[in-house]
Amino acid sequence: MMKIALISTYQPRQCGIGSFSKNLFDSLPIRDINRSESFVVAINDPESDYTYPPEVQFVILQDDHDTYLKAAEFINRSGADICVVQHEYGIFGGQNGVYILSLLHSLEIPVVTIFHTVLKRPSYNELYIAREITKLSQRIVVMASKAVELLRDVYAIPTDKISVIHHGVPDIHYDRDSVRRELGFADKKLLLTFGFIGRNKGIETVICALPSIVAHHPDVVYLVLGKTHPNVIKHSGEEYRLFLHRLVKKLDLESHVVFINEYASQKDLFKYLIASDIYITPYLNEVQITSGTLSYALGVGSAVVSTPYWHAVELLSGGRGALFDFADHQGLSQILIDLFNQPEKLRQMQIKAAEFGKTITWPKIGELYSMLFQENKQRTSNPPKKDPAFDRSILPPLRLDHVARLTDSTGIFQHATYGIPNYHEGYCLDDNARALLMALMAYRRMKDETALQYIPIYLAYIHYAQNEDGTFRNFMSFDRKFVDEVGSEDAFGRAMWAIGYAIAHAPKDAYFQVARMIFFKAVPQFERLQSIRSIANVILGLYHYLKSQPTDEGMVEMMHRLAFRLQQEYEAHRHDDWHWYESLLAYDNALLPLAMLRAGELLNNALFRRVGLESMSFLEKHTMQRGHLSLVGNEGWFRRNGMFSRFDQQPVDAMATVLLFLQAYNDTGDPHYLQSVYTAFMWFLGENDLRMSLYDFETGGCCDGLEKDGVNRNQGAESTLAYLISYLAVQQTFEKPVNRPSGSENDENSDTGSHSVAHAAS
Repeated sequence: MMKIALISTYQPRQCGIGSFSKNLFDSLPIRDINRSESFVVAINDPESDYTYPPEVQFVILQDDHDTYLKAAEFINRSGADICVVQHEYGIFGGQNGVYILSLLHSLEIPVVTIFHTVLKRPSYNELYIAREITKLSQRIVVMASKAVELLRDVYAIPTDKISVIHHGVPDIHYDRDSVRRELGFADKKLLLTFGFIGRNKGIETVICALPSIVAHHPDVVYLVLGKTHPNVIKHSGEEYRLFLHRLVKKLDLESHVVFINEYASQKDLFKYLIASDIYITPYLNEVQITSGTLSYALGVGSAVVSTPYWHAVELLSGGRGALFDFADHQGLSQILIDLFNQPEKLRQMQIKAAEFGKTITWPKIGELYSMLFQENKQRTSNPPKKDPAFDRSILPPLRLDHVARLTDSTGIFQHATYGIPNYHEGYCLDDNARALLMALMAYRRMKDETALQYIPIYLAYIHYAQNEDGTFRNFMSFDRKFVDEVGSEDAFGRAMWAIGYAIAHAPKDAYFQVARMIFFKAVPQFERLQSIRSIANVILGLYHYLKSQPTDEGMVEMMHRLAFRLQQEYEAHRHDDWHWYESLLAYDNALLPLAMLRAGELLNNALFRRVGLESMSFLEKHTMQRGHLSLVGNEGWFRRNGMFSRFDQQPVDAMATVLLFLQAYNDTGDPHYLQSVYTAFMWFLGENDLRMSLYDFETGGCCDGLEKDGVNRNQGAESTLAYLISYLAVQQTFEKPVNRPSGSENDENSDTGSHSVAHAAS
């Protein structure tokens, strides 16, 4: 017998999906499903606590990302054969419910996902999440054929992966005359609308139709059963309900409209449904792919009159109901008057509804789900582990169109609002240095003409930003005025990295001469630096300078002194459980071991190399333990004996990690580090804690960070350049492989021709 794990909201939480899940769980046939072993993982909304039934064995806190990962561990250890996920964007945490992706990526059993919402115009995040869920699921279940059409045409999901199973209806029956007497409507023509109340329900349309109906049938009563939706209460209170009450009073309908402000139990709900003559769903737009209330009404044989939203159009075909236009109270009143004037017509509509309702009772729907689960339980949910050889086909082509969008004749703009340059924030040295490095790499490796065109622009910005004493100004406003006299040491270091690379790889002599002039003007500042990251960046610049100018003994000695300072910081802060250069892991962490490895390589210094490898191992232990790159977030960093901050994760940290592992591979030839290069790079393409791609395939830009509740969709220069530099570094691994003869240390150190991967690394 099959054991099922069901992820959903769940009763007693007042939620339609929770009711659906309880009915589904109870309806699964015990001959196929081991219900005593099967269990539910319930999702709690914020600041709520529920007393769940015994089948709920684990609770996810909606806005707590870690509980999703713990839920996946629980399910994997449970021995469940298949996981069933109820999906609606609003019930999961993060932007558009993105946290569910972390859970699904961590599961080791097959997944079947039931989509309760399929949008006609999904946002970027909604579309991405739906597609990712589909990739990770064996089957997608929807409740209407229209949903299949949308998933095919809008989401590009193959139809052979989708099954249609109607919304189930509890098999509850009462004597109609008895419940009408019990509820006090024995002598009334009863109209009913039930469910959570909100403006999109269109209840005012029915109220506005009532005066004409009452004029013909004065015994009509309209019953509105349901609480105001919790989200409406949170943002607007009871404004909509009060509006409806005022409208009733204005139209003198107090004796014809009854509001019952409660969340009815299933048994009470079916009493009201059976007692009603006509059920009305007056929703205000077509975008509703599933309506449990509509299914319930048909299930008990109610005549249904509805606006033509998607699910209603489908379920009410074949004479099972009647449709009127959105917000058309006159059209509604004509239909209702006609039905009450022709009792036999109304009766035939009820009979057809009841015939269809018999086919969608939960016992029958449970059988369909059971068969579906049986068919899919043997399949593997997640794709097999990839071979260490990187699949180059997943790499998008190199695109510099977003860089072009951000660049003008002055330089590259710092920030973007989504994919559009934000002129308010102007320019900065940091980003123009990164841009120069990227452009030099792109032209050197790919002969990209756009990159060649932009090299002098970025170089000119750095040249203009330099002060007479060799320091740099950093920030420039849109009107080309610097707003500081001396920029940060970090900005200085990044400029030196790019300038060192330009000296080594400038495509034209004029660019080489300008870079050399900037470099030597800045040299007197090198030993005045206090920031260890600035020192590390300068070491990276010196590395490239000395690759092209290996006989400059002065700069060799300078590199040794700077690397020695990093070594001293390392020794001062190192403990048995803490192999790092300071008392916390903060930003751009991988640059520190990267600088030590490059200093060790260039100077042939075993101590520097050992420090680099040991600190890299420490960083790897804390950021790669989940099978993907999980960077230290800048919400609180990671202090010794403190908590590891998971968010906000920054693209520059991922870039530094890619370059670090590439250097380690070049130094050692160990294929583990090559695989780590690819793992770190895939952070940009969705192999991260939220399982969302930061690279935007539409714009060619990279999003600004991985935040607690999703991706920061702004695409500034720093993030986009971090992606492109990482991309170009990965491309280098597809060139001539590293060959390290036994006993060799760094034979390629004497080779300044850059044919090996080591010399290609930025």
